[in-house]
Amino acid sequence: MKIPMYQIDAFTQKLFGGNPAAICHLPHWIDDDTLQNIAIENNLAETGYFVKKNDVYEIRWFMPHAEIDLCGHATLASAYVIFNYLDTTIDEVIFSSKSGILKAKKENNGLITLDFPSRPPQPIDIPKEVFKALNSKPIKAYASRDLIITLDSEESVLAENPKLEFLKELPYLCTILTAEGKSVDFVSRVFDANAIVMPEDPVTGSAHVSLVPFWAKKLGKSKLKALQLSKRGGEIDCILHNDSVFLSGYSVPYLVGEIEI
Repeated sequence: MKIPMYQIDAFTQKLFGGNPAAICHLPHWIDDDTLQNIAIENNLAETGYFVKKNDVYEIRWFMPHAEIDLCGHATLASAYVIFNYLDTTIDEVIFSSKSGILKAKKENNGLITLDFPSRPPQPIDIPKEVFKALNSKPIKAYASRDLIITLDSEESVLAENPKLEFLKELPYLCTILTAEGKSVDFVSRVFDANAIVMPEDPVTGSAHVSLVPFWAKKLGKSKLKALQLSKRGGEIDCILHNDSVFLSGYSVPYLVGEIEI
């Protein structure tokens, strides 16, 4: 069986920037073990798979060690593949996922906007493991799917080198460090203590479904500019509207080919 595969750098306008995702266009769903093994073989933070059913694309995302419920950059990359390689006549894609219906809209000049469900985080006590893991003093903690830790400045977020071994047992997918930005509304870094390939994620769309409602409330504005301070870096234009978070970004193709299983 030959499967078309695309490797796309998402949330960036330059090659080797943003977050790379492998995207596989499947004619039908295959067994989960094979999906997981392909993700392991690709050795990227995420491999996305989609299957077209009528006018909707069913989508799933796999890290090298597990399937996840939502992935922003691999959804953006999937939409880029559909718009540019599979159906150049449409300007909106509807995805069906474990997190519900997701939408991607083609804007001008190659920009794509994702419509994701908002996941406002709730305040919690700072886990004791966080004090052990961080060099900086954590200010407050919030939780949704991920753990959000606020720090005092953009400089503190950028300078952090967390000891991830202390975070492995926490009941969250990722730990997010965030602060108000200098040239943008807010900055962040995202860590997965259990990740095999990338313990620090380059650009994390799914983290922003919690970061955006948090910062929108804190800053008193619904339209925000976000910067993820990873080595590859990523910029996201964000809007909070009712229960939706709109995330806009660009993508750049790196590889087009096929795999054989």
